Amino acid sequence: MKKYEINCKTMALVPCENKTVVYEEDDSFTVDQSIKQIMEDSCLYYGSTLSGRKKCASKILNSTYKTPIVVEESSNLIFFPTASPRLDSCIWIALNKISNYYKVNDGLLVRFKGNKSLKINKSYHIIDTQVLRATRLGCILEERKIKSEKNVKK
Repeated sequence: MKKYEINCKTMALVPCENKTVVYEEDDSFTVDQSIKQIMEDSCLYYGSTLSGRKKCASKILNSTYKTPIVVEESSNLIFFPTASPRLDSCIWIALNKISNYYKVNDGLLVRFKGNKSLKINKSYHIIDTQVLRATRLGCILEERKIKSEKNVKK
């Protein structure tokens, strides 16, 4: 079985029984892996563990619940969960692929760059909070990188 690794085209990972529906920029398909396994394998592929990534993000954000994670730093692959990752219903969404999101009758529509969309059964407030937390994580890490580069030039 070929393992799926999160990449620059990955927009969202959606659970479907013991499998995962992967949404990419130009395709969507089902893989025979759980989201947790994809997240773990992807973090390992890019040089860390999922628990290590969560621990780092938790420390930076001073929060341990529904923590967004940086799957890969140089490409700025930041993903956030829509619920507790322990729940089978948790979807992971790529922050930098979101164009907009808005409330619809019975949930939320997440519009991705490239005009693809995904309807999810979450409130606007929950997703807005997760987007803000993931953005904050990205900004803090970017500030640290800039600060580090300035120190090297001295």
